Amino acid sequence: MLEALGEFSVELKEVFCHARKYESYTSPMIQKEILNLISSRVRRMICEEIGGRKFCLLVDEARDESHKEQMSIVLRFVNKEGFIIERFFGLVHVPDTTAQTLKNGIYSLLSHYNLDVKSIRGQGYDGASNMRGQFKGLQALILEDCKCAYYVHCLAHRLQLALMAASQGVIPLRKFFTHLTFVVNVVSASSKRTDQLRDAQVEQIAYLISIDELETGRGLNQIGTLQRAGDTRWSSHLRSVSSLIKMFSPTCEVLLKIVEEGTGSIKGDADSTYEAMTTFEFIFVLHLKKEIMEITDILCQALQRQNQDIFNALRLVVSTKVLLQKMKDEGWDDLLCLVKSFCQVRNIDIPDLSSSYYIRGARARNEHSDHTLEHHYRVDIFYEAINCQLMELDHRFNDSSMEMLRLASTLDPKNAYETFRSVDVRQLVEQFYPEDFSEHEKTILKMQLQHYVIDVVQHEDYKQLTSIADLCQWLVRSRRETTFDLIYRLLSLLLTLPVSTATTERSFSAMNIVKTRMRNKMEDEFLNDSLILFIEREIAEKISLEEIVEDFKAAKDRRVPL
Repeated sequence: MLEALGEFSVELKEVFCHARKYESYTSPMIQKEILNLISSRVRRMICEEIGGRKFCLLVDEARDESHKEQMSIVLRFVNKEGFIIERFFGLVHVPDTTAQTLKNGIYSLLSHYNLDVKSIRGQGYDGASNMRGQFKGLQALILEDCKCAYYVHCLAHRLQLALMAASQGVIPLRKFFTHLTFVVNVVSASSKRTDQLRDAQVEQIAYLISIDELETGRGLNQIGTLQRAGDTRWSSHLRSVSSLIKMFSPTCEVLLKIVEEGTGSIKGDADSTYEAMTTFEFIFVLHLKKEIMEITDILCQALQRQNQDIFNALRLVVSTKVLLQKMKDEGWDDLLCLVKSFCQVRNIDIPDLSSSYYIRGARARNEHSDHTLEHHYRVDIFYEAINCQLMELDHRFNDSSMEMLRLASTLDPKNAYETFRSVDVRQLVEQFYPEDFSEHEKTILKMQLQHYVIDVVQHEDYKQLTSIADLCQWLVRSRRETTFDLIYRLLSLLLTLPVSTATTERSFSAMNIVKTRMRNKMEDEFLNDSLILFIEREIAEKISLEEIVEDFKAAKDRRVPL
């Protein structure tokens, strides 16, 4: 750290290189002071970047290594160039997670850096009761002070809940994930089995290359391991399913080797796992879930982007539902062909789908049914899985019915083919943002909208824009944000609405690195988030070390000589 500061100041470099024994500047107190200067400088830069504009709060809590409850605060705003920005602003230690305690911590940090609470125009939290409570939740307490700080339940959390509920609501899918977890646990239980899996993959790849089934080239045919699915990250489920499909045959080889060479309970576990894996139903659900999760994974990744706006996110939800419906209507034959081909290559028995299906249950064990086995796979699993997923998406993502989003949709360039409804824009301002526009500005807005229709909506470039975020940036590039300043202000307020709390969760990842790998015992509260501010990539690239050097010199001059 001292070397980095010395690179920007010859004077400091001389001081550090030729310092006397008791002036090495490496004591914990001095190092903490340097970190504090850095974090203060970064926060001041963020406040300058906000520049008095309206912003949104993204908040989440987690425990650190020392079991202290830390609240991560991220500010979301639109900068002067029209881009959506999310900046990690700090961690606040809170003694408990009650709504009032969280509110006090947020207000204390904002007021310390002269950020006006009245400028909050959005709140993004998870679905915990202390955050979303309509009467005593954090969002309700902040709404009392700022009537336009609208709360949005994190869309990424909603998607996670929708995907998890759909997988647990269909019995064959729930059984599948239970078996999948067991497969990963058995095969990855020791280093020896991991090595056996890798050796089996090497043999498989060499064989497929020899018969021209695989292409060779740089980066192709990588050796991997089975991925474990995590409940809090749905993308891990897709990686787990995809890795098993890719390494299905090597995994079976490892399980058979355990059955032959193993002893005790592990031998029985491997045998039962192998039997479950090599059934037609397991392979059918394996490919079915891969198809469904590939469709939803694009939405999952998009919701975690910092520059995502809520309107584009909800459009992605609609397109995801359209693709799922298309899969339901047209995807059965392709999926069945894929599963049969997969089973034939691996010598797995394919049942006669035209045969009768036997119901298994508490009341009708082995009772004969009029339904065929194909009906079971097609209706009870394929249709049911997709229908359950669609139902959960409809239930969790019902923001399209919100009056605000309906009125704001007329500003979306995606709707350029429709008639621009100026009355909806004026109603949006009057109903949802009355504090941000004076009565005189509301009168001017009516005339601005008439010019806006001719100069912007009918412009050729406008038709090429794909989102409100693109529109906001285009207005700045074309210098129209000053001409249509009231419309630009409204666009900025809409873009401030939160999408997800992914940035706060990234800060928790940084917190874990700081606490466990760099310094495990931190007595000063500011040191924790000072280090995180320092290692945040998006912020660290903007730090001006010359200014930090000046701060350090001023602090050095104020310090009492040792």
